[in-house]
Amino acid sequence: MTVQSTISPKADDALIVVDVQNDFLPGGALGIAGGDAVIEPLNRYIDVFRDKDLPVFATRDWHPPEHCSFEPQGGPWPVHCVADTPGAEFSPELNLPDETQVISKATRQDRDAYSGFDGTDLQRRLREQGARRVFVGGLATDYCVLNTVRGAVIAGFDVYLLEDAIRGVDLNAGDTRKALNEMHRIGARPLHVQAIAA
Repeated sequence: MTVQSTISPKADDALIVVDVQNDFLPGGALGIAGGDAVIEPLNRYIDVFRDKDLPVFATRDWHPPEHCSFEPQGGPWPVHCVADTPGAEFSPELNLPDETQVISKATRQDRDAYSGFDGTDLQRRLREQGARRVFVGGLATDYCVLNTVRGAVIAGFDVYLLEDAIRGVDLNAGDTRKALNEMHRIGARPLHVQAIAA
């Protein structure tokens, strides 16, 4: 799939930064190999949106201590992103503006949520901002990015996938490639930071 030609974000656009939290970065409880490589391009996207006074959203896992997705509770993942712990904080290298709208997900002990739209008010907030297109990047390609893109498409938003600002877990070999193919199939358009016009 070819990369989108140069575009300039406009008044009905919003940026969604997915789960760039300490526990998902190398050395974290659920560290993604190369996960920190998303930060530099995301900061460049953030700068463009901030300079244009366009909305920036940041999703985060914000789990209770005994969340159903954790291995001690029979889930698939090590304990990670427990609310109000250092592991759940956004990377200090991520230059989120003060006015970033934070979306907390998977906050119920008995229910997981990979999408930023699942059990949150993200869709309502985007509509209130007048957003029609969303630009999505972050972690992880094959889980929360994939499901957030799906949620955005289902909600009727046009989606740009920031392909230089995503990394996958690849729990099973090929998961990241499958996720990319799925996002392309449902209409997400690939974008690299070089194609963003300030």
